Amino acid sequence: MRGMREMREEPRTEPTGPGAEARAPRRGRAVAAAVEHGLAVLRRKLSSGELNSLPVVLVLGAVWITFQILNQNFLSPRNLSNLSVDIVGTGLIAVGIVFVLLIGELDLSVGAISGLAAAVFAVLNVNNGVPEWLALVVAVLAGTAAGTVQGFSFARTRVPAFVVTLAGLLTWNGLMLYILGTSGTVNLSEDGIVARLTSYYLSNDVAAYGVAAISAAMVFVAAHQDRRRRMAVGMPHRSVTGITVRTAAVAVPAFAIAYVLNSFQGLPLALLVFLVVVAGLDIVLRRTHYGRQVYALGGGVEAARRASLNVAGVQTAVLAVSGTMAGIGGLFLASRITSVSQSSGSGVLLLNAIAAAVIGGTSLFGGRGTTWSAVLGMLVIQSIASGMAITDTPVAVQFMITGGVLFAAVVIDALSRRSQEAHGRA
Repeated sequence: MRGMREMREEPRTEPTGPGAEARAPRRGRAVAAAVEHGLAVLRRKLSSGELNSLPVVLVLGAVWITFQILNQNFLSPRNLSNLSVDIVGTGLIAVGIVFVLLIGELDLSVGAISGLAAAVFAVLNVNNGVPEWLALVVAVLAGTAAGTVQGFSFARTRVPAFVVTLAGLLTWNGLMLYILGTSGTVNLSEDGIVARLTSYYLSNDVAAYGVAAISAAMVFVAAHQDRRRRMAVGMPHRSVTGITVRTAAVAVPAFAIAYVLNSFQGLPLALLVFLVVVAGLDIVLRRTHYGRQVYALGGGVEAARRASLNVAGVQTAVLAVSGTMAGIGGLFLASRITSVSQSSGSGVLLLNAIAAAVIGGTSLFGGRGTTWSAVLGMLVIQSIASGMAITDTPVAVQFMITGGVLFAAVVIDALSRRSQEAHGRA
């Protein structure tokens, strides 16, 4: 009602009446004004270097269009559904990397921690008969413990995080090999909880459409509450029409994705868990005192220390979050192949996780990025891998293309930061 009263206060040059014919022009003008305002804000942000996720969205669109031209099956419901599951394991690890990058540091141990967590679960459950749920909890806690140890060492000794986590990479990888022992490979039960993390689908159409509806509703409620808070203190705020347009911008692709997923087997459980975790951690970063401390620390350690922030506590907690997410991601990766081996957590896993966070828009300089950055970056990387697979392109080309995209993301990040500094926004 408040939004309608504000709309009625706008100047009117034509008669109005109780009918829909009289209200339609006003709604049309309000929508046009909201779109025009949004474009003006976008132009101002682009001119000052605040690119946000625009570059990665354009890259993702270009990748999808290119591979769809090369192979008409790329955007098929089956391939997109498989893509949505393939991004989860490494994507969860990349979300943890985002936390570390936000404070301007780097965690090189996440691949080894993911392998360690998977090995702990496999040995406890398969080799020693520990109940699956208990083995799963212990495995995740193993990742948390590894991250906490590294975070405490980094915070107290002030040795650069990449050095501490490089030592951790070797340590946790050695511990994983020790736990697995001479057997080398442990096969997981295909009917177990972990195996079903990536093989179970919510086949009822209501599930996917329900998640889309809830997502749109959450965006609307959050934007409306932000508007009320700003109005209460006299700050600039979005109009109701602007909030509606913003909600529609989320609802349309969300329902489109739901339609595509329902065209195959339904909503993958892995994707649902991934989105819930990403959304939850995004709220932690943007809506809690701890999240504000993380961003403040990324703006400058000394400044944060002089502002009486618990720098050591935040640094320890950030590495603990990274270790926890690595442990969870390792379980999803093990679920995808239903086995754990001495090669778990190795290869290009670490590089892909870091690349996903950076390509998605998280700054290497700290202080800028969101958990959704990891989702977008992982989509780009996995889309390239999927497109290369269905077009029978050599893996070497995939690495070169991914490397080129990563380099472009770093350059854009550096240029964006320089532009913001020139405009006094950094």
